[in-house]
Amino acid sequence: MQQMDYYQGYDYAQQQAYQRSLQLMAEAVQGEREDQLFYDYLISKAPNAEQKDIITSIRNDEIRHNQLYRQMYQQLTGQEVPMAPEEEFVPPASYIDGIKKALFGELKAMEKYRIIRAGLPYREYRDVVFEILTDELKHATLYNFLFTENRTSSPAPAQQPQTPDEWVMYTNYLVQEGLEDVRRGVPATHILQEFILMGVLVGQGYTPEVAYQTVEEWERTGQSKLLQQSKNRMN
Repeated sequence: MQQMDYYQGYDYAQQQAYQRSLQLMAEAVQGEREDQLFYDYLISKAPNAEQKDIITSIRNDEIRHNQLYRQMYQQLTGQEVPMAPEEEFVPPASYIDGIKKALFGELKAMEKYRIIRAGLPYREYRDVVFEILTDELKHATLYNFLFTENRTSSPAPAQQPQTPDEWVMYTNYLVQEGLEDVRRGVPATHILQEFILMGVLVGQGYTPEVAYQTVEEWERTGQSKLLQQSKNRMN
């Protein structure tokens, strides 16, 4: 069965938007096995029944979303979503790292789903994606709650540095990353902003590696507009 040509007679930009929607719709449902293993991991590591129930409800929503996207894709193209190579599941370093990964994943998904919705024909399809988007917004709020609950209740590292020299050695990873940014010509203001923030996070109990990844994620996702702006400025 051939793909339905909903945009016959429409301009090139509309046709491209439609094709992009189909591509992103297929990507949204690929990698289901890895997603299932990820949810199983979070549920197994959740510290109490309330958090297990929250993650289970999110998992069930995502299963339903995948079904909806598969149905729409088949209705629009007359074909099943193409198979994609399964990626090996690598468990997060910890439960809190998994929650953080899930939170950023929801934010990225919302960006994709807005693009999908904009390129789809007919209101009935756009309404379905709008319903999915509102679920993703709810998920992001729930993950933010879980992250806050576990971050504030997590004890400080058992062997946190005590002396100034121990702190110097402990933060050497950040020093090396900062020097690498200097060699790459990253603006000085941006480097100072990033690594001062990382230092603040280390003081709150983050490891230097996790502090680095967290601040880089703030910049990459646009959660911090100021970091994005300072990176694009010249020294």
